[in-house]
Amino acid sequence: MNYTTEQILLWLASYLWPLCRIAGLMMTMAMFGAQLTPAYSRLLLALATTMAVAPVLPPMPDIALFSGGGFLITIQQVLIGAVIGLLSQFLLQTFVTAGQIIAMQTSLGFASMMDPLNGQSTPVVGQFYLMLGTVLFLALNGHLVMIEAIVMSFDTLPVALNGLSVSSWQNLAGLLTLLFQGAVAMALSAIVAMLLINFSFGVMTRAAPQLNIFSVGFAVSMVCGLFIMWLTLGGFLSHFENQWLRLQLVMCDSLQLSCEGG
Repeated sequence: MNYTTEQILLWLASYLWPLCRIAGLMMTMAMFGAQLTPAYSRLLLALATTMAVAPVLPPMPDIALFSGGGFLITIQQVLIGAVIGLLSQFLLQTFVTAGQIIAMQTSLGFASMMDPLNGQSTPVVGQFYLMLGTVLFLALNGHLVMIEAIVMSFDTLPVALNGLSVSSWQNLAGLLTLLFQGAVAMALSAIVAMLLINFSFGVMTRAAPQLNIFSVGFAVSMVCGLFIMWLTLGGFLSHFENQWLRLQLVMCDSLQLSCEGG
């Protein structure tokens, strides 16, 4: 049985273009896109997912794979997958930002460690919140939800020259504002508490000028900061659920999916 070059290229495109979108997701999604995850493992996972879903995907566009249009389609698929994967990174960075704000307010920012995911030195409080957010992301099957969404997007956002719409990019930019607001809201209780503590230090300084408030206040601020963190951990799950629902709405809107109830 003889196969023409066009048939071989069409068969190759039916697997290569879905692979680009799925691999883009694996490249940037939380945990899977981290530096600790070997690139070989990400590639194998993307290949396995593509081989499983490619037979049931809609037909690919009638455009030559090795052409200008084929190159644009490949770039579009990588962008779609990478943008959706970055949403999970934005979700986790929300809690890293909240932890850094709390660390700066409570004098716990002096304790820093190397972030194994990004290769940068960050406060330990931010890493603690990052670990909690990552555990919740995996416990709520966030990675499976994103993989399912990217597979379903081949029906609602088929492989073509056009990618994400302008409104989708605007929603993605607006999500960053909402996530930053969520980080500030999460750290607001610690900010107010430390403000009252620092105000009391000011009163003590005026009442007893001979008291070395810097040596005493630093230790008290750290102890109070740990106590405030312990008190505010109870609301971590509710904050995570709110941010996760926001992310799902933006993800479904970008991929033109219907997500009832988040």
